Amino acid sequence: MPASGDERHDAPRKTPIAVAIDYDAADSCAPKVVASGRGAIAEQILRLAFARGVKVREDADLAELLSAIDVDSEIPVEAFIAVAEILAYVYRLNGSLEAKMVEVAQRGDTHR
Repeated sequence: MPASGDERHDAPRKTPIAVAIDYDAADSCAPKVVASGRGAIAEQILRLAFARGVKVREDADLAELLSAIDVDSEIPVEAFIAVAEILAYVYRLNGSLEAKMVEVAQRGDTHR
């Protein structure tokens, strides 16, 4: 036992959660959950994403929220802002944010 009484306890490891979303403006009005899992399945989703060059963003709270949504279901309105931020982040990383904005503007559809 340490003399200072400062016992350190390792925090339990949280079970990893991974949720994959996809957005196809031609197909739907909102992004959809296309894969979701915890533990080993989450690790497999991440391995596949990294292997295919898919951009990954770590956000535990959002992952928890989105993990409650059924696969192939659109995300709820409550999650739109967070998901829009992620999509903007990914488009920016891919260098395609401006192209996507031009595409939406040319369609005249600002709600997608």
